[in-house]
Amino acid sequence: MIVVYTSPGCASCRKVKQWLKDHNLPFIEKNIFKTLLNDSEIRHLLIRSENGSDDIISKRSKIIQESNIDLDSMTTDQLIQFIKQNPSVLKRPIIISETSFQVGYDEEEIGIFIPSELRRIADYNCSRDCPSYKLCGSVRKER
Repeated sequence: MIVVYTSPGCASCRKVKQWLKDHNLPFIEKNIFKTLLNDSEIRHLLIRSENGSDDIISKRSKIIQESNIDLDSMTTDQLIQFIKQNPSVLKRPIIISETSFQVGYDEEEIGIFIPSELRRIADYNCSRDCPSYKLCGSVRKER
């Protein structure tokens, strides 16, 4: 299942949700300001990101800049508590599935959330004449 961490008023979040809907991919939306993220969920996001907190935390966020917080000096547990208390520091959207992880909306990269089997079929069989082109063929470049 795909989980999308969002916030109200986030244009990139709206783009991601629309893209997932357009590609008939079911997802769960978690508004980071309405849904309290638990410790294991935040730990999972940190583990799945290639560069840990650098990938998911905006160092330009108001709370970090005004407080001169040094994220690098925090233990993992301290960082988790900090994120729980200040969810606005998270970059958005964060998109995660069993196999893929992406921060932000990147039109070229978001195709990783289409199941690999469907991508393989599209690569070999789908052309603009195919009735399913909108779903599968549009995820690859025309050969």
